[in-house]
Amino acid sequence: MCILSLMRLCFSSIVASVVQKLLLNFVRRPQIPSNGSHPVFSDDGGPGVLQRVGSAAANFVLLPYYTFNYFVSASAEGTTSQLADNSLLVLLILIYYRKCISMNESIPTDGVYMSDSNTNVKDAPAFHENPYCKALNNAKDIQFDHADVEGNAQNGPVVSLSFASLFDALGTCLKDESSVLLLYSLVHGNCDFQEYVLVRTDLDTLLMPILEMLYNASRKTSNQIYMLLIILLILSQDSTFNASVHKLVLPSVPWYQERLMHQTSLGSLMVVVLIRTIKYNLSKLRDVYLHTNCLAILANMGPHAHKLSAYASQRLVSLFDMLSRKYAKLAELKNDKALKVTPDQMEADIISDDTSTELHIYTDFLRIVLEIINAILTYALPRNPEVVYAVLHRQEVFQPFKNHPRFNELLENIYTVLDFFNSRMDMQQLDGEWSVDKVLELINKNCRSWRGEGMKMFTQLRFTYEQESHPEEFFIPYAWRLILSRG
Repeated sequence: MCILSLMRLCFSSIVASVVQKLLLNFVRRPQIPSNGSHPVFSDDGGPGVLQRVGSAAANFVLLPYYTFNYFVSASAEGTTSQLADNSLLVLLILIYYRKCISMNESIPTDGVYMSDSNTNVKDAPAFHENPYCKALNNAKDIQFDHADVEGNAQNGPVVSLSFASLFDALGTCLKDESSVLLLYSLVHGNCDFQEYVLVRTDLDTLLMPILEMLYNASRKTSNQIYMLLIILLILSQDSTFNASVHKLVLPSVPWYQERLMHQTSLGSLMVVVLIRTIKYNLSKLRDVYLHTNCLAILANMGPHAHKLSAYASQRLVSLFDMLSRKYAKLAELKNDKALKVTPDQMEADIISDDTSTELHIYTDFLRIVLEIINAILTYALPRNPEVVYAVLHRQEVFQPFKNHPRFNELLENIYTVLDFFNSRMDMQQLDGEWSVDKVLELINKNCRSWRGEGMKMFTQLRFTYEQESHPEEFFIPYAWRLILSRG
């Protein structure tokens, strides 16, 4: 074996050992030794792995090494979780660190560092590939062999640990923002871990802390809200996930204060919390990106809805009503601006352009909500009588948009459903007035005979998450802000 190959193998082994030990610290939550001695990541009495790093990798590793020493030695009296917390912070710095390639620096070709092939050095900064990030992305479940499905051996040392233990540790620590960033890193970058999460039957272990944090969005940073929504968006790209969350029934949701929620599905709770997040964003943050992510998750879930609760169904129709009222105000404002003649015509044009842009955004939002409702009624109506009831109960909110060129096709399907169930109600000989129970009884009865005749089939919306072309511009400062927030 040539010296260069040996160096690469040695470096890969060190990187894998560092990432594995930091993850194990996070999972096992060991106590810091009382004597204050910290042999960096060595369990066998030998020198710590970072101390064995040669000059070939030193320029990449020394920054995190000193960072680790700083964090661990900064507090002498540690709790049982302090080493775990510090290990997580160091891991985040390691996996999001990017060494920039200067204009006059030749890109190394020894296989240890690689440049991004899509980066034009003349136009934008180029960055070395991060071996720690690569090691985390290639981490494997200890319960499985290091050989892949075809039986081919892994190329070099691999981080191996129990995904079950990592899953449980994340579930207990997600109220910490750094744990949220680690979960994002795993579900986005590590396909094996993402698949492991998707086949778990206890998805509430991860989702309940996420939904509780979104419920308390006013106490969270915008970055934390983004990370939580992106995690949900990545998971909602999988149809199995969307089906599973609707079948997992929660006995209660103690942190939800507006009303008692007993025996509600995890999927229904997701719908309620996401809509609540949209309403909070509409009144406070007014962030288009946040709106889009929430609606994208709901759209991915729509065709797989199963026994959506009455409350979730009402919230969905109310969301359309709320956005439609905002749309109507913007349309009225735009018309008023167009009719007014002001001395400063340039300023009036700018205001008019802003209103037009916002009106266009709300048109898109309304269409997505209509597509969500349409997907439920088209693909899952027999399983969702409460959605039918909510649409019947608030059918007047759809009337103003019946002839709107952007919405009329989608509303045709909704009105096909309305006409079907309204006609069944008209045919019903009833003594006395209609009650909620009587309407639901009729809906349930006719859901069984529903055949979807006259419904137009549209392509299902499917939103996917794609990381920005230069994610380091967001993640490096974000990781360091988490570090500095710890004092």
